[in-house]
Amino acid sequence: MRNVVPARVALMVMALGPALAGCGEGAPKQAAPPPPAVTVAKPQKQTVTDFDEYVGRFIAVDSVEIRARVSGYLQKVDFKDGQIVKQGDLLFAIDRRPFETALAQVRATLAQARANLAYAESDLGRASQLVRDRTITEQSFEQRTQAKRVAEASVAAQEAAVRQAELDLQFTDLKAPLTGRIGDRRVSEGNLVTGGTSGNTTLLATIVSIDPIRFEFTFDEASFLRYERVGKEGKDITSRSTGVEVAVKLIDEPDFVHRGKMDFVDNVIERSSGTIRGRALLPNPDGVFTPGMFGRVRVPGSPPYEALLLPDTAIGSEQVRKFVMVVDGENIARAKYVTLGQLVGNLRVIKDGIAPDDRVIVNGLMRARPGTKVAPQEEQPAPGAGPQAKSN
Repeated sequence: MRNVVPARVALMVMALGPALAGCGEGAPKQAAPPPPAVTVAKPQKQTVTDFDEYVGRFIAVDSVEIRARVSGYLQKVDFKDGQIVKQGDLLFAIDRRPFETALAQVRATLAQARANLAYAESDLGRASQLVRDRTITEQSFEQRTQAKRVAEASVAAQEAAVRQAELDLQFTDLKAPLTGRIGDRRVSEGNLVTGGTSGNTTLLATIVSIDPIRFEFTFDEASFLRYERVGKEGKDITSRSTGVEVAVKLIDEPDFVHRGKMDFVDNVIERSSGTIRGRALLPNPDGVFTPGMFGRVRVPGSPPYEALLLPDTAIGSEQVRKFVMVVDGENIARAKYVTLGQLVGNLRVIKDGIAPDDRVIVNGLMRARPGTKVAPQEEQPAPGAGPQAKSN
């Protein structure tokens, strides 16, 4: 009985073998999937300029602390806190009466000195005739001459005292030395104001100019060297040869819409930070820019040059490296590693890694794999938004 079962199984296998073989030969083979469709375009050529961006702060061209030059009681405040004042506008008035009295006193003293001078001149004139007639001695004549000289000196001194008293009287009216925005008053009417030229004078207010305004920023030593070397070649980029156009944007603005010009680069590099200070001048007719406000400035970092540009969506990332997919003559996708530059509109500057005739996959990048066949469709590259660039 043990040999009967295996024999039956063997007979069944032999009987079913041809049928199974016939079924395998008649099954149709599964077709390979078509190559993925992608859109390709050649890099666009465009003349661009590299730009560098820095954070900076607005500063006033002129800033003046209003302090009294004479001491006295504050009699009048003739402005509203924070308003725009014009040069020559009256801001503060100190009680004039003590200074008017002092001026009257020195004018009286001057009149007395002039009377003494007139008498000395008359006396000297009589002495001149008497000394010729030998009625008086030479010593008496010299004494009268000396008296005239003393009277002249006294008149000169009193004239100076009158001018000083007139100045002191004028200094009781404190006027705006420049046009700008004034801060809040630091002293109210009726308070005693300490004036003079010493360090303990009373601060009354502060005025800062508004239009134009400066934007101050710092950049590193490597950028400074690059600017200087290209600037010496006569290229129009940031350097000591000021007048280069820059653009500024505020913290709530998406684009660099405010234009200005470089007007200063410092003469030393800070030891602690390794940076150097630059400054631009911007018009501010509407007074939006306020001293102390932060912003970003964009300065030219290179002379204009012809570059290859691609849509930013055509660039892939592999860890820290960037690449694009190109299609060769056999429609095989190949990866090329590239060096990126500025973003110009919606296009990215490609500094290195591609050729002008490369067919770059600009749509369908995720469907393409290096070394695989694709079905490319030609498309013209989309034009950039404009020549202005910004850092990535």
